[in-house]
Amino acid sequence: MAEPTHSETVPAPRRAGINTGPGKLLVTLYGIFTVGAASRSIVQLSTRFHEAPLAYILSAIAAVVYAFITLSLVRGGEGARKAALTCCALELFGVLAVGTWTLVEPSAFPDATVWSDYGMGYLFIPVALPLTGLWWLRRPHGRGAAA
Repeated sequence: MAEPTHSETVPAPRRAGINTGPGKLLVTLYGIFTVGAASRSIVQLSTRFHEAPLAYILSAIAAVVYAFITLSLVRGGEGARKAALTCCALELFGVLAVGTWTLVEPSAFPDATVWSDYGMGYLFIPVALPLTGLWWLRRPHGRGAAA
């Protein structure tokens, strides 16, 4: 019986996936923002909807986007990476659009959203998260990635 060759006994080097290394931090931050934005919007929508419906609906949309990105990062894989990449781009567009809108027409927002003033109420993390996510998700990951 022949001895196995080196390539048969040593697995190919595996590159880190989207949910490892800095990806773990992204999962954690997106998870925290999912819970924060969702709980805040649920309370606001159910108790004070009439005060600032646009702001509260936008916070709920942010929570859904955060949840989808969190789940995509946790799931991993190429399909999830593409979905998370698309959502991070949409999230960045939302943060920039809502942030600008709240500065240009503050009367439209009697109460703040997660994305108001580019996330100033959240230490600008809402604008930093999608930028970081886009950077991380555009890097090569997985077995087929270049070394």
